[in-house]
This record gives sequence, structure tokens and C-alpha cells, in this order.
Amino acid sequence: MNTKSQNILLLLLVLLNGLVGMGWFLIKDQYEFADTQFFWLLLLIPALSVWYFLNNQKKHADVSISSLKKFSGSGMSVFEYLRHLAPILRMAGLAILVIALARPQDSKSWENRSTEGIDIVIAMDVSASMLAEDFKPNRLEGSKNVAMDFIRQRPDDRIGLVIYEAESFTQVPLTTDHRVLEEMFSKVNTGNLESGTAIGMGLATSVARLKDSDAKSKIVILLSDGENNKGSIQPLDAAQIAQTFGVRVYTIGVGKKGTARAPVGIRNNRYVYDNVEVRIDEETLKEIASMTGGQYFRATNNRKLKSIYEEIDQLEKTRINVTEFSKKTEKYYPFALYGAGLILLGLLLSTLILRTLT
Repeated sequence: MNTKSQNILLLLLVLLNGLVGMGWFLIKDQYEFADTQFFWLLLLIPALSVWYFLNNQKKHADVSISSLKKFSGSGMSVFEYLRHLAPILRMAGLAILVIALARPQDSKSWENRSTEGIDIVIAMDVSASMLAEDFKPNRLEGSKNVAMDFIRQRPDDRIGLVIYEAESFTQVPLTTDHRVLEEMFSKVNTGNLESGTAIGMGLATSVARLKDSDAKSKIVILLSDGENNKGSIQPLDAAQIAQTFGVRVYTIGVGKKGTARAPVGIRNNRYVYDNVEVRIDEETLKEIASMTGGQYFRATNNRKLKSIYEEIDQLEKTRINVTEFSKKTEKYYPFALYGAGLILLGLLLSTLILRTLT
């Protein structure tokens, strides 16, 4: 066996083993395998390659001659190049049969999700006192930021937004499009409604958004930083309406205890600030929560308000029922067919076309 033929054989065997290794890495992530222990048989391929290479060196005797001048014009025939093709095909076929023995499977899975949704309306006081600076940067902006974080944690719920001062307005009806909801939340500001604080009106409007809902739970989160001083519906009357329609109300008093720097008037179209006493009608807010099966919370800063929303989030978890399905399909047949085909082709080549060279 001359050096050139030996080099060709070595190159082909290295290429074969490289392809076997690369092929295994490519398919192992594409399929699931039922009998992975058969992959150990792939170690036969490098072992057979070494055996075949060493055996071919022994099969051909060396001939000593005085000169190579008469052979200088002769080259290796096509058959000489192809003489190693048959055993290489058989080894490649064996590798593919090993993959077939490992039983590749195509796994398809899906799930059915059914939700027992919760409909939530956030009723936010937007009176001028919500610009008080005991929250950062103020009560209104702090409340908006925390509420938007809460919304992001409730992707399966319908959520709406009601704003109120002396009158109430539905800023966003119940929706699962939380991107739009957050965008509208960011635009909430004071001064767009008649000044004052109408807690009863804010709650009544929120209940009107929920009364026809068929959700398993109907929730209002009502924020106020003052006392009811406007509106045609009293807070406890609105709470009675909420109770009638099965709406649970969580009330939040927003503002620290004592005094806070807050707007006290307008001069040159700008708010004038001074330290004023924080006065929240906690008794009314507690009574609203009690009548409807909710809870009252007091938020004295951003961190406390965030923890309140987190507690409400835990109290009102959306129930999701998930049923998972999976189906496995055997995919060994094509591998068995290709592997057997390569082995058969190798046998045909060695017994017919390349018989005299192998």
C-alpha cells in the first residue's frame, strides 16, 4: 500500500468519524430517544476505522526495485481511489443503524389553558392634593407607577381605570390590552375634572363597569388621599351598591401621618405649596372595605404602597387550569432504511464492482 493511498484512506476514515460525531450532535437536539444506551455502539466506528487502516497495511506486501523510472508516468486509477469506499459505506450504514436502534421520536406537545379570570377596576383620586410631595415625586405619580407594576403582574386579568375628583370618569374600560392601559395610565393628571373629592362617585362608576361582568371575582382598588366633600352619591351608598353586585373593594388611604407639602392654591397658573395637615377619612374607607369583603390599607410612602399592591396581588390570584397533552411519533424507520441501504450498497460494491481490489 503506497503512501498516497495510505494518506487517502486515513483522510477518508477521519472524515467518516468526524461526520458521525457531527451528525450525532445535530440530531440529539432534534429528537427524543427512547433507548439512548445504544449510542454507546457508536464507539465501534472509530474502533473499526483503526482496525481497517491497520489491516490494509498488512494486506499488501512491499516490493524492492532498483529504480522507479519506468513507473514515473503511471498514476493511481479511479478504482484505486475508490477501493476503500465499500467498507466506509458499511461503517457509515452501521452508524445510522445505531441511531435507529436508539429509537428517535418526534415529540409534539401542547396545552389547553382555561382561566377563572378576575376583573379589576382601579379607582384613582386625581384631586390637586394628590400632588402632595410626601411620596416621590408626588402621590399621584407614585401611585401611577406602583399601579402599572401591579398591572404587569396580572396578564390574565381584565383591568380598567376610573379617575375621580368632584366627578368621576372612566379613563379605560375593562381590557386585557395592558399596553393601552399603561399608556392611558401614564397620561392621568390632575385638573381635568371639577375640583373636589367624590369618593362615592368614583366607587359607583367603578361598580357600574363591573356589575355586568361574569368574572369569578370582581374587584375595585379605591385610592383616596382626602375626605368625601362632593358628589351626589355618598361613599357608603356606593359601597351598598358594590355589595349588591358582589364587588369586593380594597381601599387605600394615600398620605403620611401628620403634615405634607401640598398645593394650597394657584398663582400665575402655577400651584402654590405649603405644609398642610393630612386628613384622610379612614373610618369611611374602612367601612367600605368591611361592607364589601375587602380590606383597608394605609400607604404612607412609595414602598408601603408597593407592598399593599403586592398583598392584594397575593389575595386575588387568578386561577389558571392547564391541561398538557403530548404525542410521540417513532422516527427510526428512515434511519433504519438509510443505514441498511448504505450497508447493502457497500456489499454490492465490494462483491461486484470493486471485487478485485478489496
